[in-house]
Amino acid sequence: MNFPACKHRLQKPKPSSRWRWLAAEPYRVFFLSGALWSILGVSLWPLFYAQQLGFYPNFAHARLMIEAFGSAFVVGFLGTAGPRMASAPKLTPLELFWLFSLHQASAVSHLRLQHLWGDALFIMLLVSLLLSLVIRVLKYRKETPPPQMLLALTGLACGIAGASLMLAPATLQNAQSFRLATLLLYQGFLLCPVLGIGSFIFPRMLGGDFGDPKNDAQSKVKLMRAISAALLLVGSFFLEAFGHITLGYAVRAVAAAGYLLIEVQWKSKQGGSLTTGLIWAMGLGLLGLVLPAPFYAQHVSIEHLLYIGGFGLLILVVASRVLFGHSGDLEGFFLRSRWVRLWVFLAVLTAATRATPAWVPSTTISHHIYAASTWGILALLWLIWHRRRFLQRDEKE
Repeated sequence: MNFPACKHRLQKPKPSSRWRWLAAEPYRVFFLSGALWSILGVSLWPLFYAQQLGFYPNFAHARLMIEAFGSAFVVGFLGTAGPRMASAPKLTPLELFWLFSLHQASAVSHLRLQHLWGDALFIMLLVSLLLSLVIRVLKYRKETPPPQMLLALTGLACGIAGASLMLAPATLQNAQSFRLATLLLYQGFLLCPVLGIGSFIFPRMLGGDFGDPKNDAQSKVKLMRAISAALLLVGSFFLEAFGHITLGYAVRAVAAAGYLLIEVQWKSKQGGSLTTGLIWAMGLGLLGLVLPAPFYAQHVSIEHLLYIGGFGLLILVVASRVLFGHSGDLEGFFLRSRWVRLWVFLAVLTAATRATPAWVPSTTISHHIYAASTWGILALLWLIWHRRRFLQRDEKE
């Protein structure tokens, strides 16, 4: 004879309950979608060189990788962690549906070369997320979010500003305005959250505690550091766009590296293959911030060290930490795994392959194809590796 409590335990969750759970952890759908869109985004290059594509995919590729791949992980992470950091209500199913619909519509628009629609929908996505988080913090918070999250919000503002500039026809006709727009959208949108989210979660990924302040004095210091880093990063974009190229890169690299060196104790208390991936991502990202300055004529290729090795690899490592943590297997993040070492190696190889044409122009076409194919493989491996964790719940929550 079963007790009523046992019967309750055997019952499947109601559909409404499943939707609330999914809305409370939106990273589950956004991370999956982002990885799939990244595969589609890189596949445009092999299709083009095989003469199976009727357009040059530079704009479509860039927008898909930033506004579909990158934004999926920014929205998924902030949509999950933001309300928790403020002890505020989690996202509702209606909010999840709205955000995810905007995300998909923006990506499809870019794939169809309707970039104005894609950018406009992307702006709506970020504004919707920003309003959702700000309302929760101002009206419902029980705790103050970590001051480092100011940088994450700065990233959303950069994305909105960069995409808004892209909507103006005059931007495409002015080299300075266009470079400013691309820097805000392609770098600021991801670099600022990397610093803000990273200073909070990197200590945990190295085996310590979350990098949240312990008292009011520490909160004020961290807030001033975050404000300073945000101003320096945004200022560096204006410096580069308006001709001060070397100074702009120098300010950006010093601001990013200095902030993380101060905020994070880079002493691993608990190692693992994913921790190694984090170190590789930091190293490649720093190279991608420094090397383009002396080789500015080839900066597009070299900056892929930042886009692929820095942002791309880091996104997958941090997303892995989230997936492990919310599936009740946090210790699994610190395991040594040949599977992980393989896709970390593939990420490093992809970044190096895509940057090579800067110094060996004759390899441009072949390396575009190799880099795109390698990223597609590693993203697919990452999805296969985490396939169960996308639906696995932490029973303690």
